[in-house]
Amino acid sequence: MSLAQRARDWLTPFWRTLRSPSVHYSLGFLTLGGFIAGILFWGGFNTALEATNTEKFCTSCHEMRDNVFEELKTTIHYTNRSGVRATCPDCHVPHEWTDKIGRKMQASKEVWGKIFGTINTRQKFLEHRRTLAEHEWARLKANDSLECRNCHDYDSMDLTRQASRPARIHRQFLGTGQRTCIDCHKGIAHQLPDMTGVPQG
Repeated sequence: MSLAQRARDWLTPFWRTLRSPSVHYSLGFLTLGGFIAGILFWGGFNTALEATNTEKFCTSCHEMRDNVFEELKTTIHYTNRSGVRATCPDCHVPHEWTDKIGRKMQASKEVWGKIFGTINTRQKFLEHRRTLAEHEWARLKANDSLECRNCHDYDSMDLTRQASRPARIHRQFLGTGQRTCIDCHKGIAHQLPDMTGVPQG
């Protein structure tokens, strides 16, 4: 028996299974249908992921637009001599896909806050501001200020062009891994809450 004949004999049951009907459709049709459905789901999922990862989406809620976004507009992260502007997702959503998915899952809890009006007035926002800030500081501390490092890479810093104090602090703490960006730069893009009892970097 030739090699080709053996291959045909081996593949025949496989092709028969693929072409054989289930109750209504063949396994081949179901496999192809599942593959196409998977592509459509993946495309829709990624489209939704990117649509929710824009400044326009973030500021569509008045809680963000009227509070923290207004504060961002007064900082160097919004307007500066280079024209490079950080948007909400740049600082609050990691760029790598797996980290981004984890953050989106975590942020889904914030939807409940929106639904139940946790911070739907300026007064409520101010009452919760410290808690909200501490959650974000803890998140950035835990991930070693990953979002900051997307733009501010320590290995790319020219410490000779920094003032002596920041250069010394960066070398001593960032360079050795003793601290991360958020330890010293808590109020870099938004106003700080009442900092009573918070250790200063």
